[in-house]
Amino acid sequence: MNDDKHLAALRTYWKRYQAFPSMKKLCEVLGFASTASIFALVGRLTEAGYLERVEGRIAPSRKFFARPLLGPVRAGLPQPASQGEPDVLTLDDYLIDQPNRTSLHRVRGDSMRDVGILDGDLVAVEQNAPCSPGDIVLAVVDEEMTVKTLRREPEGAYFLEAANPAFSPIRPKASLEILGVVVSVARRVRK
Repeated sequence: MNDDKHLAALRTYWKRYQAFPSMKKLCEVLGFASTASIFALVGRLTEAGYLERVEGRIAPSRKFFARPLLGPVRAGLPQPASQGEPDVLTLDDYLIDQPNRTSLHRVRGDSMRDVGILDGDLVAVEQNAPCSPGDIVLAVVDEEMTVKTLRREPEGAYFLEAANPAFSPIRPKASLEILGVVVSVARRVRK
């Protein structure tokens, strides 16, 4: 039996429905003749750490969503292909350190393009994180929300700076509240 092929089918099903069907329906989805085969597969995938039992039902574990992390690849000259067994990694593990304090926000506009934050990107923002001048922050300035670099005037006043020379610094007229620090950026390059 090819558990990798069945795991791929389960991931595809989960992506589409955000749930697993009954064991009987799983037979149809995975092309098995009996539920005994499904129970055996679920047992193997549970032992391997891809599935877990939650309140008597099967559920995906964190490893279910992990992807192979292969060796580094050059963006310049080609290199020999990596060999060996890959590690696995979830995007949450890579992009988010404090899941209970982190939210995602879709960026609109190009004021942060020179630091690699482009229109349509997702930024992960860690709330209640200590911040310093030079950090990229999600802020509410004069009741409007924006993503900018936090800066400090020599006399101590804070202001926000874009990473695009077409945009002027934003100096608060009444209020500046830092909602969180941008800790990572995610971008789709193919839609």
